[in-house]
Amino acid sequence: MTILGISAYYHDAAAAIIQDGEVIAAAQEERFTRKKHDASFPVHAIRFCLEYAGCSLNDLDAVVFYEKPLLKFERLLETYYAYAPRGIKSFMLSMPVWLKEKLFLKKQLWDGLNSIEKADKKKIKLLFPEHHLSHAASAFFPSAYERAAILTTDGVGEWATLSICVGEGNKIRVLKELDFPHSLGLFYSAFTYYCGFKVNSGEYKLMGLAPYGDENSDSVKRYNEIIKNKLIDLKADGSLFLHQAYFNYAVGLRMVNDARWEALFGFPKRVAEAPIEQHHCDLALAAQQVLEEAVMNLAREAKRLTNADYLCMAGGVALNCVANGKLDTTGLFKQLFIQPAAGDAGGALGAAYAAYHIYYGKERSIKPFDADNLKGAFLGTAFTDTQILTTLKKYQAAFTHIEKEEELLQQVAALIAAGNVTGWHQGRMEFGPRALGARSILADARNPDMQKKINLKIKHREGFRPFAPIVLAEEVSNYFEHEGISPYMLLVKPVKATRQLPLPPGFESKTLLDKLYFQRSDMPAITHVDYSARIQTVHRETNPRLWKLLQQMKQQTGYAVMVNTSFNVRGEPIVNTPEDAYRCFMRTDMDYLVMGNFIIPKKDQPAWKEKADWKNEFELD
Repeated sequence: MTILGISAYYHDAAAAIIQDGEVIAAAQEERFTRKKHDASFPVHAIRFCLEYAGCSLNDLDAVVFYEKPLLKFERLLETYYAYAPRGIKSFMLSMPVWLKEKLFLKKQLWDGLNSIEKADKKKIKLLFPEHHLSHAASAFFPSAYERAAILTTDGVGEWATLSICVGEGNKIRVLKELDFPHSLGLFYSAFTYYCGFKVNSGEYKLMGLAPYGDENSDSVKRYNEIIKNKLIDLKADGSLFLHQAYFNYAVGLRMVNDARWEALFGFPKRVAEAPIEQHHCDLALAAQQVLEEAVMNLAREAKRLTNADYLCMAGGVALNCVANGKLDTTGLFKQLFIQPAAGDAGGALGAAYAAYHIYYGKERSIKPFDADNLKGAFLGTAFTDTQILTTLKKYQAAFTHIEKEEELLQQVAALIAAGNVTGWHQGRMEFGPRALGARSILADARNPDMQKKINLKIKHREGFRPFAPIVLAEEVSNYFEHEGISPYMLLVKPVKATRQLPLPPGFESKTLLDKLYFQRSDMPAITHVDYSARIQTVHRETNPRLWKLLQQMKQQTGYAVMVNTSFNVRGEPIVNTPEDAYRCFMRTDMDYLVMGNFIIPKKDQPAWKEKADWKNEFELD
């Protein structure tokens, strides 16, 4: 049985295909169109999935869309009615789109499918699970657990904004839901907006900014009290209430009532790209603290309702790896599984799983590798050395081809250890927002200048943003306060205390820029300002070449750790093809590019003649 799952029309459109319960391929549309968070019908992603699965459209048993559009339309109408006459401008903008397009989503889907191949409507079943069921299915069904609690938390689906479920075998049962407009995801997005970052894109920046706040300062304590007294009411059972007088997302065109927030916090909304001041850091920390408290409440309630040993998580809030790390540390559950494409892109995968196991009633098959059944999230495109060579010849690139893998990895490890920043384009592309070692930029974690170099000269992004480490799974506890696995870079844990270096007197009183480049451990490039790191454990079972490269790094440097960041510049989707990789490489100050068995040194490349500036091509995120 072959099932195609689709998410589209909001943000992060994607497609995923499963055959007899096994995920074969999955990809976001943005990787093909080069438009970040592309929401359009995922024509390219679907074509890739069908090609990789070796089937045509009419070989499919079902096509599954990740939510119920009519329920979402009902929610919009009821919300506008409840707040009338507020929201008339938003209503006038959104209704024509719904009445002309989204209300007739079945036709849109068939039209989109027919643009790929003439679809037989009599043969292919079209299914629509609920949004949060798709999230829940995306987390539970590929997990290694026979039974688990499931927590899904995001902005909003149709009505639900979060759910607590229990999964057992091939069934998922919803135990509790919270409905719009009360939403933990929208709560956090409101602070993302007020601190000058882009909603549905910059939430991870807010999370990265939070550690620059001073948790012992009066301002953080005051902001925390204001948030919990005026904006959000947290209940012990995980439910929450957002005071809508301060928010504008339900019927307006902005996230919050700017004037009321300025009166509350004493400073105006930050303008995008404006300097970040200490009060922005302190507000980010207070918002993160409240989000963590809410997540802990939800996890405790999930435990109480299910008494499960394991917890599966999905939805955009599940990408908050700081909260995840703290939840993991409590030991409330034996293990967490956080779906790597936890946002809407992962809804495509969950929709396919939900159809297979719930609609068709098919049994699950749990594989021996104890992380999950997602193959390390390496579910995207792959390219042969012949295809790579075609690109290199097109650009008259200088390169060395090394046939033997061991020799290649020895040379690459030596280059990285010598301080060279290296683009790494290998194997199948990752599914989800994180580069996990297939479309990555790699560097030496020991180098104290590396964070600044990569942020400012290569990624061209805000200097405060930290970089994540990759580490051999077998050695994670030698470097970090963590004993388990973290294959998807979704847990933040402290750097091991014995590796930490003391901060200078008066550090907390320094400005953000002054705090940035103090050496905080013997792995300064991956140690955040609060001594934390967003860990990714590398496993031989899912990424053998990267695992061997880390072994080489250990042999040459004594460290089984490297910097890993996504292979792109700011505002650009992670690279997909060899051409994407070469163009990004030539537009930045990367030193080397390694694609397949080719090593490409920047110093030997012909002059880059492209006139277009990437800053004009990609909108800043």
